[in-house]
Amino acid sequence: MLMPIARTQRGFSMVEVAITMAILALLLAAAAPSVTGWMRNTRVRNTAEALQMGLQRARAEALRRNANVTFWLVSGSDERIVDNSCALSSASGSWVISLSDPTGHCATAPDPTISPMIVETHAVGDGGSGVTVLSQSATPSAAQCVRFNGFGQIVDATLPPADNCRLPNQIATVDVTHASGGARRLRVVVSAGGGVRMCDRDVTSTDPRACPA
Repeated sequence: MLMPIARTQRGFSMVEVAITMAILALLLAAAAPSVTGWMRNTRVRNTAEALQMGLQRARAEALRRNANVTFWLVSGSDERIVDNSCALSSASGSWVISLSDPTGHCATAPDPTISPMIVETHAVGDGGSGVTVLSQSATPSAAQCVRFNGFGQIVDATLPPADNCRLPNQIATVDVTHASGGARRLRVVVSAGGGVRMCDRDVTSTDPRACPA
């Protein structure tokens, strides 16, 4: 009777392991810049889209209520939450939609009667880490808010309430980019008629994604 021939299993030699690790290291090194760029672009887009959504939400709420509703940019002690440490800011991706100035009261529960009559809040959070925000009026100068009326238009400067959110100081553009560079430079534009759109500052003027001149 023939006995089965025992087969020996051969493992990897140290040379083979070293070569494999070297190839993997080269592949990772080649892929790292594109992954980093993708992450930066994603964070910039997430922040810009959240700002656009907030502005559109404020305008829609003004139309629904047939009343003045304001979008405020706010900063606080922790970018992951919107709390009562909030203050108006032209350089933050966090925002509050309310009927009156929410400074120091951003953690108040949404309510149509309790000041500042908050509708919705949004914290820039980890998704906007490393992102730079710059909000300006049409002048241009630093701007922290924009107020919509019941027609969805920007509220005239002569109308109440008498706070800092007046037409010369209201948001016309919000530029969003990454602090480390190497990412798209997006802009959220609020037109005089109340329209809100997002554009790309790095494309040519003939591209439909281009920002208005």
